[in-house]
Amino acid sequence: MRRRPGLIADYRADTAIFRNNVQRFWMVVLLVGVVVAGLGVRLPIIPGVASLDLSSDLMLVAITALFASIGAIGLNIVTGFAGQVSLGHAFFLGLGAFTAAVLGGTEVTRQVVDLSTGQFVEKTILIGHNLDMIIWLPAAGLVAAFAGLVVAPVAFRLRGLYLAFVTLGLVFLGEHLFREADVLTGGVGVGRETAVPSLFGFRFDQDGSVFGVFLSKEQKFFFLGLGLLIVMALAAKNFVRSRVGRALAAVRDRDIAAEMMGISLTRYKMIAFVVSSFYAGVAGALLYSAIGRLEPGSFNLLLSIKYIAMVLIGGVATVSGSIMGAVFITFLPKIVKWMATLWIFGFISESPSGGFVTTAQFEQILFGMLIVGFLIVEPLGLYGIWIRVRNYWKAWPFSY
Repeated sequence: MRRRPGLIADYRADTAIFRNNVQRFWMVVLLVGVVVAGLGVRLPIIPGVASLDLSSDLMLVAITALFASIGAIGLNIVTGFAGQVSLGHAFFLGLGAFTAAVLGGTEVTRQVVDLSTGQFVEKTILIGHNLDMIIWLPAAGLVAAFAGLVVAPVAFRLRGLYLAFVTLGLVFLGEHLFREADVLTGGVGVGRETAVPSLFGFRFDQDGSVFGVFLSKEQKFFFLGLGLLIVMALAAKNFVRSRVGRALAAVRDRDIAAEMMGISLTRYKMIAFVVSSFYAGVAGALLYSAIGRLEPGSFNLLLSIKYIAMVLIGGVATVSGSIMGAVFITFLPKIVKWMATLWIFGFISESPSGGFVTTAQFEQILFGMLIVGFLIVEPLGLYGIWIRVRNYWKAWPFSY
């Protein structure tokens, strides 16, 4: 073992979060780099060629990517680790977002005439309780988890395409509920303000000083997202390494054989749906509290497809792949706009009259091509590409 430090000799080492000190070192370097970039320092990626500079515009995209990563991890738990295809992720994201808005948002009233008395009375237009983030954030996850628990009995009896269609129905059901419950959601075309991101009086949506360092509200949200993502990612990693995670893998790979070995399909599918829904609820609450506005029509089928794409492009059944996919899909519009500035992509233009296709159209084309391409060429997604590159350089110069 002293001569082969990278050799894995037992199951505990194979399932460890960090298998060796090299991985721990580079993870620390990555986190330090992200923190420094969040503080507004320009980091050279390729000296003289490319650098990482999170300006205010890119900071908003980075915040979205961090919160979306939590939702992608949740979807990967039920789809990647448990093998249960779910197209209803947007429904659970919406439940979390509106739960947070009701508990942490501000009540809106207006004066109307009481027809029986002819006097003006106060009528509640939007329900809000102004509760602290320590309450509305876990509550958003728990409400979504309860909805997942209700849906789980259907998942016990279905799988594959049939399960996908049932969860797809959740999206349309959610759209109807969010549209009609205007006292909670504000209604279509109106929406409502989101939950106030305040933790024990500390406001994340206001500029201010933290431990003597001035941070903008975007930077506060960035570090909040980074901290919560680390916690949720480590929790998910430990979850899939546990006995429950191994049972989910068995159900995914061969459910009949798993049941014959004594693994309860009912119990473990239920656990997968509940945990996945909890992650989605938390992600929805955080994501839209950073955006600052909620609209019922946002939680549609396209949103569910985007999260499916995050899992497929990032890497199925990997926590790291979920984060990679979420970051890539979130930054895709910025990547397309950058491509439009290169002469080789002269057929792309931001205006309809400036080129063959607009940036929005090319983004949709590229989005579909990436999903099909990764499914055919690299099923493990970006995580699989990273593994190939890492193994190549570890074996270099004997990489053949």
